[in-house]
Amino acid sequence: MAMLSREAIYALGFAAVGDNVQISDKASFYGVSRIVLGNQVRIDDFCVLAAGIGGIVVGNYVHIAVSSSLIGAGTITLADFSGLSSRVSVYSSSDDYSGASLTNPTVPSEFTGVTHAAVSLGKHVIVGSGSVILPGVTLEDGVAVGALSLVNRDCKAFGIYAGNPARRISERKRDLLLLEQQFMVGQVR
Repeated sequence: MAMLSREAIYALGFAAVGDNVQISDKASFYGVSRIVLGNQVRIDDFCVLAAGIGGIVVGNYVHIAVSSSLIGAGTITLADFSGLSSRVSVYSSSDDYSGASLTNPTVPSEFTGVTHAAVSLGKHVIVGSGSVILPGVTLEDGVAVGALSLVNRDCKAFGIYAGNPARRISERKRDLLLLEQQFMVGQVR
């Protein structure tokens, strides 16, 4: 995987870019002036970040794995230490599938019923491969989502969720909070 140089990353025109950001030269960005990248961010091959009016905010120590996408007009936030496994899709906009409206972006907006709602992933959230997160969903701190899950409602802190639709199946350990403290102390030196 070839990574863009720091100069090439700045030339793309992001709203903000932190330190040690690694972006594959095969990733794609739209609405780049509405995308904020924190420190220690890695975005792998074939990812698509398409920021609408609300923008995309990526915190510190965040990994977005191969072929993942973040798309929509609502704000999408990935907090510190969160991660998306391969082929995860995060949507902050959705067409009206009821048949009451026309669909797809080739149709003027007055004929569509697109809805937009913010999506927020808290600190230490991890989302398994192939999962889909729909508009308006909040994954509170520490949530883990199993592979191939459909997340269509909020997920409470430190729960493990899986399925279609995703349901809380277990509790997640909080040991990582102490590890984060130890890690951050080491970063200050």
